[in-house]
Amino acid sequence: MANSAGSRKRARQAVKRNKHNSQIRAKVRTFIKKVTYALEAGNKEQAQGGFTVMQKMIDQAVNKGLMHKSQAARKKSRLNAQIKAL
Repeated sequence: MANSAGSRKRARQAVKRNKHNSQIRAKVRTFIKKVTYALEAGNKEQAQGGFTVMQKMIDQAVNKGLMHKSQAARKKSRLNAQIKAL
C-alpha cells in the first residue's frame, strides 16, 4: 500500500498508463490480425492496404516503448514478404 502522497499519485498514474498502453497494444494486435486474415484469404489489395496502416501503428508503439524495435521490424518484414509472395 502506498503511504506517501507521492507514491499514491504514482500508483494512480501507473493504473492510468497501464490502461492506455494496453489499449494501444490491443490495437496493434488487431491490425496485425487484419493483415494476417487478408493474407489467408488471398486478398492482396486488402492485405497491402491494411499493412500500411499496421506499419504506422507498430511504429507508434515502438516510439512509445510498448514494443521492441527488433520485434517490430521482424513482424513488418515477415508480413511484407508474405504479401509480396501472393
